[in-house]
Parts: sequence; C-alpha cells; structure tokens
Amino acid sequence: MDKPRRFSGRELCALLKSHGFLEVRQRGSHIIMQKQMGESTITVPVPNHKEIRIGTLKSIIRQSKIPHEHFEA
Repeated sequence: MDKPRRFSGRELCALLKSHGFLEVRQRGSHIIMQKQMGESTITVPVPNHKEIRIGTLKSIIRQSKIPHEHFEA
C-alpha cells in the first residue's frame, strides 16, 4: 500500500460523500458520516481539522471499506 496523501477534514468528507456516505451530524470538531450497506450501517467519525493525522486517516480508510487506491496521491 502506497502512502496516502494528506487530507483536511472537509476534503475527506467530500471523498466519502462521492462513495455514498452522508453527513448525519456534527458535534464539536467531529463530523459523523454514515453509509447504508443492506441491513447494516457503516459509521465513520471524521475530525474537521486542517490536516488529518496519518494514523487517523488509515483508521478511516479501514472503517469506510473504500479501496485504499482512492486515498493515494
């Protein structure tokens, strides 16, 4: 897996929206994104920061179940 590029919170939300996620709420600096998958729901919290830390980004990639190629530079 190549190193993912850097994202801001809003850029990451836009990418998730393009893959079917919806912004359901925001509390403080965290935006909650959800996607319906049949009978289940995938929920991904996204910190609304200028730059998402690499460990947080990798966790969001894993939780969202979107292929990591979409997050590369």
